[in-house]
Formats: sequence, structure tokens, C-alpha cells
Amino acid sequence: MSVKELRLVVTVDDYDAAVAFYRDALGLPERESYTTGDAQVMILEAGRATLEIANTAQAEYIDEVEVGRRVAGKFRVALEVADSAETTTRLADAGADVIAEPTRTPWNSLNARLETPGGIQLTLFTELDLK
Repeated sequence: MSVKELRLVVTVDDYDAAVAFYRDALGLPERESYTTGDAQVMILEAGRATLEIANTAQAEYIDEVEVGRRVAGKFRVALEVADSAETTTRLADAGADVIAEPTRTPWNSLNARLETPGGIQLTLFTELDLK
């Protein structure tokens, strides 16, 4: 038996704002959506998924590198994007709060931290050349 898909389910108070943020501003393609009465759900494609498991010391270290202090809870979503600086600006314009501007990390990526509408902490990262 193997897992075929990792699906992160986000429950939001403002469905339309979340769709506008994730689909329209971030650009995640819509796979499918359903409406039953007042109930709505949309499934967006988010590329390849991984599950990253970190102990508390590692989570503290990542927060220190990306933000300068401990800010994340037990869950944080990280998305690899082509240009984390440009994407940070675009998502801030779409309603995200920038917690930390793009920062070069010791693991050679450019990472930014945002809080999305709805309160999800989001790391945007761009892998840099190893040169």
C-alpha cells in the first residue's frame, strides 16, 4: 500500500477570499469544485507534495533563519515558487501579511514567510544555484 496524494485541507471563514488568494493571486490551478447548498469546496493543484517532519529544535531553527524569532505553530505550509521575492509582493498585494521578507538561508534557498488570509503561515521558497 502506498499513499498516492497528500491533500492539505484548509477550512476558512471567507471562502471567496481564500479562492481569490490561492487560485487567483498564487495561481494554483483549479482541479475541481463542488457546491451543495451553502457547502463549498475547491481542490487546487499544488504541484508535487512532500511531508516534512521536524522536531521542535529544527522548527525553532527554521523560524530563526526565516523570521528571526519563533512564530510558527505546529503547521506551516511551504511552497516552492520560481521567484519568492516577486511572489511575496504579489501575495502581499492580495491580502497576505508579510512576516519576513525573502532571506537567503543556510540551505541555499530564498525564503519568505507570510500569513495568509485565514491565518495559515506560508513559507515561499526558491532554490538558488549552488555556485
